[in-house]
Amino acid sequence: MLLAFYKPYGVVSQFTPLAGHPTLAGFGLPKGVYPCGRLDRDSEGLLLLTDDGALQHRLSDPRFGQARTYWAQVEGAAQEAALARLRRGPRLSDGPTRPCEARRLSAEPDLAPRDPPIRYRRTVATSWLEITLTEGRNRQVRRMTAAVGLPTLRLVRVRHGGAGLEGLAPGEWRPVRPDTVTRSR
Repeated sequence: MLLAFYKPYGVVSQFTPLAGHPTLAGFGLPKGVYPCGRLDRDSEGLLLLTDDGALQHRLSDPRFGQARTYWAQVEGAAQEAALARLRRGPRLSDGPTRPCEARRLSAEPDLAPRDPPIRYRRTVATSWLEITLTEGRNRQVRRMTAAVGLPTLRLVRVRHGGAGLEGLAPGEWRPVRPDTVTRSR
């Protein structure tokens, strides 16, 4: 079994209680499924869950190069120079990142409002970026955008392999076929 779940902001990517934070246990997911990777509590979007250990390994281990696509709302007007640095793979405290795909979205994506909303500052511009990675370091997108001078305000995973967030609202889940996730984009 493989499930696509829209993890809301503020939920931790585990079933066991953690310091009073909401967990995956509150969403009626079937017993015996486990996350394929994770999303931090302050990130939202697509989280895949499975009861198949081999599939979980294939979808989570960076050696398999499973593409994950994020929409990041960043502070500042994203210029081509910063996007080029993202594409090359900036150096982080734990070493250089792999090259990735990065582009500026032409408009704000149609997403459910975040609760609570991000901070708003009238005098500071924001931009939306689409970033596709094939590795999964801790808080990687946030650290990459910060390294190029564009701190992340909101981060939403919209795609993992061939599975997308389409048709799901925060807190909803649906079954997906494993072959649709592991194929190329």
